[in-house]
Amino acid sequence: MADVRLVLRSTRVITPEGVRAASVAVGQDGRIDAVLPHDAPVPDGARLAELGDDALLPGLVDTHVHVNDPGRSAWEGFYTATRAAAAGGVTTLLDMPLNSLPPTTSVDHLRTKQDVAREKAHIDTGFWGGAVPGNVAALKPLHEAGVFGFKCFLSPSGVEEFPELDPEQLEAALTEIASFDGLLIVHAEDPGRLTAAPQRAGGRYADFLASRPREAEHDAIALLIDLARRLDARVHVLHLSSADALPMIADARRDGVRLTVETCPHFLTLTAEEVPDGATEFKCCPPIRERANQDALWQGLADGLLDCVVSDHSPCTTDLKTPDFADAWGGISSLQLGLPAVWTAARERGHSLEDVVRWMSAGPARLAGLAHKGAVAPGHDADFAVLAPEETFTVDPAALHHRNQVTAYAGRTLHGVVRSSWLRGEQITDHSRPLERKGQLIARPTAHRAG
Repeated sequence: MADVRLVLRSTRVITPEGVRAASVAVGQDGRIDAVLPHDAPVPDGARLAELGDDALLPGLVDTHVHVNDPGRSAWEGFYTATRAAAAGGVTTLLDMPLNSLPPTTSVDHLRTKQDVAREKAHIDTGFWGGAVPGNVAALKPLHEAGVFGFKCFLSPSGVEEFPELDPEQLEAALTEIASFDGLLIVHAEDPGRLTAAPQRAGGRYADFLASRPREAEHDAIALLIDLARRLDARVHVLHLSSADALPMIADARRDGVRLTVETCPHFLTLTAEEVPDGATEFKCCPPIRERANQDALWQGLADGLLDCVVSDHSPCTTDLKTPDFADAWGGISSLQLGLPAVWTAARERGHSLEDVVRWMSAGPARLAGLAHKGAVAPGHDADFAVLAPEETFTVDPAALHHRNQVTAYAGRTLHGVVRSSWLRGEQITDHSRPLERKGQLIARPTAHRAG
């Protein structure tokens, strides 16, 4: 313990073994040296951070963030996104390959994005690559350059520089990715189902919901399961909205298909019944569905069918959120609010902070292969979120660090105030106020293989 430089002491430390009163010792290397009894003496020369009854959580890992930088940095940017993340208890994020210009579809494009992020990141930041028509030859070089996997769309993405894959292109990309045991992450909506659905312009949310039917998700996921089974490939379903897909997901896993699935805070906390007409801050694809569907998603989390909860933070400038659901940009801004939003709903349903940590920290870390993130345990990075679970606050968009203060959570009262965030044993926020920038660019661990 001679090299311990910091001890964080709390009556509620969320560890993989449960909640306990403990003192967490952090070494000079920025990793957790030991989790000790609460009353353990502080080593000579170490600083004590006394947290009282505030909960000490592992820093959240958000593997689904659209930073849009460079090229569309008016929508967001690494500086604002990572500040917002840190204020919300997120200490690691992975950036999606699209909405930036250029998209992350080649090594050169990856280097461009890394150069922009390097001097702006307040938290640890990694990158997904993109699988688009015509770039199969670029996938292995991107993998070797450190991307965590490859995102593709099965239906139009909304930006012309990142086209969707048809079934033949999908199989070609997944065959290549499986050859080096990479990970394909998929926006799973079937384009035929979307085309056949009624498309009506205007401000009625019911019309927009009808334009993105559940069957579009089901057909796309069935295709992915078939390919993953035939190719023994690793496939991850992004932002699951329809709980009706859960039985086929359960069956595939029982058959040994290497399939993981995520959902998002907005699907767990917002419902179609409460979306006002014209309120396109609630628009996302796939869409926020009905309350009964939300109940089934929560059951899927409880049953372990959903591996993680991540933001899908997809911001835009205010003018793109027109009152017409057909035209408005589809995306929910929630990077700073995911932890309190999920905790508010989880506690009402009888879930614990341990559950939230499993879904929002340990699960995403496991998906990304980040073995040293996602837990308060010896040897892990000393990344923490300090949370006052019983305290409440009302969401004021002007208080958010997102570049554009547009959020579906405006005016909501949420439980869980993030007191501070810590990255490798260095405090990076104080009551949502960002402190010195400590973020690093991270790459895929070379030895990772998911079962």
